[in-house]
Amino acid sequence: MCRGSRGTNLRTMMAGKIHRATVTEANLDYEGSITLDPILMDAAGILPYEQVHVLDVTNGARLETYAITGRRGSGEVCINGAAARLVHERDLVIIVTYRQLSDEAAAGLAPRQVHVDSANRIIRTTLGDGLAASAREAAALV
Repeated sequence: MCRGSRGTNLRTMMAGKIHRATVTEANLDYEGSITLDPILMDAAGILPYEQVHVLDVTNGARLETYAITGRRGSGEVCINGAAARLVHERDLVIIVTYRQLSDEAAAGLAPRQVHVDSANRIIRTTLGDGLAASAREAAALV
């Protein structure tokens, strides 16, 4: 937790993710980042140049980078630069964004989760844990 400008505690919370996307390319010679189909970015709430975490389901690698916009409708998930040594074409990855929120805002958070098929086409989107509309409702289910 960190402190906001008015002394309030801020929590870093998952805001959105693209779940189990297939890496379509790994380009070692590009200057870094991850190139994403803007349809996926919009669905997960990821902005161009926003910091993202990439979690490689295939080999366990984890890294931070930033998202750049690829070709709309392409299903593109391209790892660029040095990260291409960690994440490879055809690997399954989870791409996550976070927001810093007050305790009050965090309690009502319902992160966007985008589930895709092997061609990175959206098959389902959910808010929260998929069962509850907010973190508060999800906690009540436990």
